[in-house]
Amino acid sequence: MARAREERAEITRQAILDGAAVAFDRSGFGGTSLSDVVRHAGVTKGALYFHFPSKEALARTLMDEQFQVSEGALEELGLQTVIDLTHRMAFGLRTNVRIRAGIRLVIEFGSFTHPDPTPYETWIDTCRSCLTPAQERGDLFPPLDVGALSTFLVGSFTGIQVTSHVRTGREDLHRRVIDLWTFLLPGIVPADRIPLFDPAGSPACRAELGLAAAPDAPAVPVAG
Repeated sequence: MARAREERAEITRQAILDGAAVAFDRSGFGGTSLSDVVRHAGVTKGALYFHFPSKEALARTLMDEQFQVSEGALEELGLQTVIDLTHRMAFGLRTNVRIRAGIRLVIEFGSFTHPDPTPYETWIDTCRSCLTPAQERGDLFPPLDVGALSTFLVGSFTGIQVTSHVRTGREDLHRRVIDLWTFLLPGIVPADRIPLFDPAGSPACRAELGLAAAPDAPAVPVAG
């Protein structure tokens, strides 16, 4: 009996998050009311307050969901892992309303009087954890500041996805991510190691996400 109640409660919680994601994705934090969330979720306000004490608590939960993109993707740390993560995030933004809502909220919260840098710092730390061993293996130029590179990558991806959203509804986002890495790799990777990395994502990543190889460029062997 207790297990059944827990399962029903979790179903309700997920419905609330789904409804909140739709509302926040459409109208942002300021333009969304709890009544909007209730309407999209198909639950009562009592059920909503049972799981989430405030609109901000809902928003924070959705902002944290973006990090699910990296689950299972960090088993082998390296430069290709970071390339794949950018494509995974691009895919999530195009296909998952929770991730879209969470990213919109991150950008909005970053514009408030007291901006919250936590999501950006988390992604910067993730990139650093992958790029540090890559540099130790010789995949990055030795003088590079891995922390600065990680910060640059997070900022660049943020700008690319916003621009893609405005221009094409993110239809060209994977193409723009490929461009990012195509232009960046010669400046951070020794020339003899560039062929080891695929700006379009590793074969395993492309297969998982249903992505094609980069247009007009054959797939190349990939190192971790």
